[in-house]
Amino acid sequence: MAVETVPAASTASNAARTGVLVMLLGMLMFSLNDVMGKWLVATYSVGQVVLIRSLAAAVLLIPFLWLGGPRRLLALERPGLQLARVVASTAEVFAFYFAVVYLPLADVMTYWLAAPIYVAAASPLLLKEHVGWRRWTAIAIGFVGVIIALEPSSEAFTLPALISILGSMCFAVMMVSGRSLRGTPDTTLAFWQLVGAAIAGLLWAPFDWTPLKPVDAGLLCLLGVVAMIAHVLVNRALKLADAATVAPLQYTLLFWAIIFGWLIFGDTPRLSMVLGAGLIVASGLFIFFREQQLKRQGRLKG
Repeated sequence: MAVETVPAASTASNAARTGVLVMLLGMLMFSLNDVMGKWLVATYSVGQVVLIRSLAAAVLLIPFLWLGGPRRLLALERPGLQLARVVASTAEVFAFYFAVVYLPLADVMTYWLAAPIYVAAASPLLLKEHVGWRRWTAIAIGFVGVIIALEPSSEAFTLPALISILGSMCFAVMMVSGRSLRGTPDTTLAFWQLVGAAIAGLLWAPFDWTPLKPVDAGLLCLLGVVAMIAHVLVNRALKLADAATVAPLQYTLLFWAIIFGWLIFGDTPRLSMVLGAGLIVASGLFIFFREQQLKRQGRLKG
């Protein structure tokens, strides 16, 4: 009796489709995390939210750490860079929650989606990668998009807007350092990020602590769980499909930010934000696909 086999191409295609669905779900989970965070920081301090969120996420992470062994947490490659990454990630999460207190969710997400543009601009200096004229042009267009979204005027350069840009730059530092720390397991990177955020939250929270309502306590814990699940889904998606297929789906975050911002918080997107976001997304996608093309050609220049 003949055994029917499934072609390898068909299996890869099914895995890629699954990867796309998992990535889309991961982006939705990140969006829900953002919405819950914006809702909660309206009542509780940023330090309090970050502290409880980090502790809840750490509890979820413990089984994975246990399976990997405690030694992996201490045997760190390039400790100085690890520390810089933790500082950047802590500043990034505090900046994000501070920004969403005062700005529409879509505005904040627009600034954060500019991070890949900053990474590309910093690559020649920090990663010794050559960037050709095509990507420099895309980088310049991306920066124009940031300026348009910021809507420069004497009133536009508010503290929340500037902190948003600073936070997105810290996120870019996380991305750059992540490229240089490929040998460190994802669970180890996540653990030290949570430790840094928890310590900062512990230092801040006592000075601005609001008694927790039972429902809100549950939501704060759920915030950490949702964020950790989102990270797991994204990592899984990248294993099921190649980065060129699933990474561009991160821009669906902006779609969800606009939808949830309108439905839940009554935010109507500004025309300048929409135009700026369009340039940022187009620039980011071009940079990403250009890098993928150069990697396939065995070179990273141009």
